[in-house]
Amino acid sequence: MEQALGIHRLHFAFTITFHYIFPQLTMGLALLLVYLKTKYLRTGDEHYNRSAHFWARIFGINFAIGVVTGIPMEFQFGTNWAAFSRAAGGVIGQTLAMEGVFSFFLESSFLGIFLFGEKKLSRIGHWFSAFMVFLGSWLSGYLIVATDAWMQHPTSYTLGPRGEIQLSNFWGLIINKWALWQYAHTMLGAVQTGCFVMAGVGAFYLLTHRDEAYGRTFVKAGVLVGVIAALLQLSPTGDMQGKLITEHQPVTLAAMEGLFDTQNGAPLAILGQPDVQNRKLDNPLEIPSMLSFLTYRKWNANVRGLNAFPEDQWPDTIALLYYSYHVMVGLGTIFIAVMVVSAFLLWRQKLYTTRWMLWILMLAVPLPYIANTAGWMTAELGRQPWLIYGLMRTAQGTSPKVGAGNAWFTLIGFMGLYTVLAILWLFLVYREIELGPEPGANLDPETAVLIAAD
Repeated sequence: MEQALGIHRLHFAFTITFHYIFPQLTMGLALLLVYLKTKYLRTGDEHYNRSAHFWARIFGINFAIGVVTGIPMEFQFGTNWAAFSRAAGGVIGQTLAMEGVFSFFLESSFLGIFLFGEKKLSRIGHWFSAFMVFLGSWLSGYLIVATDAWMQHPTSYTLGPRGEIQLSNFWGLIINKWALWQYAHTMLGAVQTGCFVMAGVGAFYLLTHRDEAYGRTFVKAGVLVGVIAALLQLSPTGDMQGKLITEHQPVTLAAMEGLFDTQNGAPLAILGQPDVQNRKLDNPLEIPSMLSFLTYRKWNANVRGLNAFPEDQWPDTIALLYYSYHVMVGLGTIFIAVMVVSAFLLWRQKLYTTRWMLWILMLAVPLPYIANTAGWMTAELGRQPWLIYGLMRTAQGTSPKVGAGNAWFTLIGFMGLYTVLAILWLFLVYREIELGPEPGANLDPETAVLIAAD
């Protein structure tokens, strides 16, 4: 049973990690599409409209792959996590159904209108379609985050006669305080992905001396929105998430920070390697008393370490949790530095010609994906050994009749299929970037004729 549990967890971790590559970009680009369409609406400059159409094509590719990879996760609740679905379906079914029925159809319908209906709409009508795509994608994000937030901090429920979990207050589920701050933190992470991708593509165009007008627009939009998102990611959203963990999941805080012993004036570990067997942090680089200040706003506050909790309540992968958290925080710090320096150079009107900074923006494109993945790993590994914190352990939520062999079979199949999808996604996105905002403008005449005839 232990082996099957591990495979079920690996299966879901793989599918959801791969899936989230795509929604984080669509949610981030949705905001930037509204920005570009607003610029077009205010100025009437067709340059901004073509820019919006270029990113809408990349948005559409990501949206399609996201739908394909998202559907299997819904089925996994029944195939791999039947006990969890049976116990908590009356709660999580509310938000998951609303995400599919309302926000998904809202986003997909208006995306079709945006991509294919511009000639039938006024400029304001087309802007409105972009805004509705933004609204649908961000509403979808909220309902998914609200589901996870309830698993992190269950509220507004009662237990039925057979142990099933029943929803007692719908609005308590929707406006769970954990959901509000987790959503803000998650969406800012998605915005940073969109900003770094847009700025990175713009930097590529400037470095290669093609589509330079669009390159400047993309870099400027990515940096202006990105610097705000990077700062808000740190505070207040990151700070408030930390306070919620301190209050409701103190054992998770101790594991994230590699704090094995309860201390007054607990230090903040910048670097170090957790040695779980010997209950210590090897080679630590620490800031004295900083963890106490960040969590309780007192330099000498008492912070409980892992030794204050029974071992059966500890997260079962402390080292991986510790590293995931520190990767997330480290990359978040780098994002602030990159965006602040870029914004300063933009203000000084030097960014477009500062090649070393453009190289940094272009090469940094993969980093938000890594940071967002590390952030979700921190949240999910930190909740262990609970599937629903304090109510149901992860080991109790699996499908008892689905063995390790069956789970391995489907996992290997998904890996093969998703490899093909990844190659297809990279090819399609590369093709759009290579064609540029004005397809054919940067190609030799023969190639342009072939593309036009395709």
